[in-house]
Amino acid sequence: MGQQILVIGAGSIGRRHADNLAQLGAQAKLIGWRGFSARALADLLAQGADGVVIATATDIRLPLIEVCAAAGVPFYVEKPLAFRRAELTAILTIAAPVADRSLAGFMMRYHPAFRALAEADLSDCFRFDFAIGHDVTQWRQNWLFSDSYAARTEGGGVLLDLCHEIDMAACLFPGLTLDAVHSLGHPAYPAVDMASRLHLTAANGASGTVAMDYLAPGLIRRATLCGQMVTRDFDFAAQSYRLTDAQGPHLLDLPLERNAMFLDAMRDFLALIAGHPPSGIAHFPRLDHVQESCQLIATAWETRVFNGQVVKELP
Repeated sequence: MGQQILVIGAGSIGRRHADNLAQLGAQAKLIGWRGFSARALADLLAQGADGVVIATATDIRLPLIEVCAAAGVPFYVEKPLAFRRAELTAILTIAAPVADRSLAGFMMRYHPAFRALAEADLSDCFRFDFAIGHDVTQWRQNWLFSDSYAARTEGGGVLLDLCHEIDMAACLFPGLTLDAVHSLGHPAYPAVDMASRLHLTAANGASGTVAMDYLAPGLIRRATLCGQMVTRDFDFAAQSYRLTDAQGPHLLDLPLERNAMFLDAMRDFLALIAGHPPSGIAHFPRLDHVQESCQLIATAWETRVFNGQVVKELP
């Protein structure tokens, strides 16, 4: 019999994780959050479970993590870990006993193009820019922004929703300083950012930005890293990855099957639970390896400055 994994949260991401765990040979029990509680989780763990996947809204994860840590059961938790620094500190403190066997859902770390960046020498980089944008009304059929977690004053907005790019920047440029966060809001959703841009400085003095929005009519997902020897221009949406050096441009062949990233993450989680080595990718998102990213995300969300508003029909 495979490892027994509880998946808390029966939305699209929870269902994906449960399906992938089953494909990898684990016994996954999918549990909807409605009507569930931290006490119910404690009761289930007392009956025996090898791990927990937490795919709930961000603001209700702390008590679930506390139950897992108290039981000595490792967990996989979706991003972002928290949107306030005080709660992030509490989570990291509580989770410490199982942090080296737990995983955070920074899925882009498993993307083959990001892995190529993580394995490259970026020491000569003097400028970097990450961007992601997509019209939020086009994301899913029969989905209302107004009914979603993204529309909440506490824990909503695009900076948290599309924070993978913040994590990628923090991975590639450790020790980032956050200089400013400029955001655009919406008159119908107070304190919910529709677009945000982080201004950052790396430890070597390189400057950069991370931008995200709910507005672009077509998907934008790019990273541009300018170095003295090489410029890397990666278009994740088009799967076009170009290096330009003194000899001219070169294209990298880095094909992606999207679910492979999710499968790889669950494979690493099961390996951690069993005490086996994970996949060995650079910067794999073990919980005790993502604290800098999580701190940057929470700090950015708390320090947003709203410079204006957008007018967009949001059902």
